[in-house]
Amino acid sequence: MTNMTPSAEREADVALTSGLGLAYSGFGKRFLDVALAIIAFIPLLAIMIVLVPLIMLDGGNPFYFQERIGRNGKRFRMWKLRSMVPHADAALASYLQQNPEAKAEWNHSQKLRYDPRITRIGRIIRKTSLDELPQLWNVLMGDMSMVGPRPMMPCQRGMYPGTAYYALRPGITGFWQISARNKSGFSERAAFDTDYLHRLSFTTDVKVLLRTVGVVLRGTGY
Repeated sequence: MTNMTPSAEREADVALTSGLGLAYSGFGKRFLDVALAIIAFIPLLAIMIVLVPLIMLDGGNPFYFQERIGRNGKRFRMWKLRSMVPHADAALASYLQQNPEAKAEWNHSQKLRYDPRITRIGRIIRKTSLDELPQLWNVLMGDMSMVGPRPMMPCQRGMYPGTAYYALRPGITGFWQISARNKSGFSERAAFDTDYLHRLSFTTDVKVLLRTVGVVLRGTGY
């Protein structure tokens, strides 16, 4: 049983039955995901070995998971390196209550440029996207892809106006992450997802992955 809408299925059909898109989406994309995750796992494991004790200095478990919505509406646990203080939800609620401008920013994009929940090491790993490294496990398990839509929280479903998201595996990187990261609202995210679905191909994914390297090196995340 899935939660994919008929509209999402029609959008998927347009992209996935168009020539090479069918072959790539059916097997090639998953093959690329697994191959890249395996190749990247060992060198990135070395980075995590360095980061884990630094994260623990701020207190708490260095790893955590959040529930996300995946392809066809299936829920899964998405893993990350911890970048926030303990009791982060309470800290956020208090901050938003005292700062109306920050509340408006949060309501627009569910992100804050100056987030009181972020730890010292957390600011570094979020800017460089190193907090996303454990998601390689999600890719190997088939819950996520190397390239795809920004993973959506269950509480965000009502804010998301698009349907293309549900035809795709969420990605570690994607059009949103390399384009208007941290600045776009949910309508823009939906447009990115629809655009990606219609342009889904090996070439598109390689271009996104290459541009992601630049985003990571520039440290534009928060």
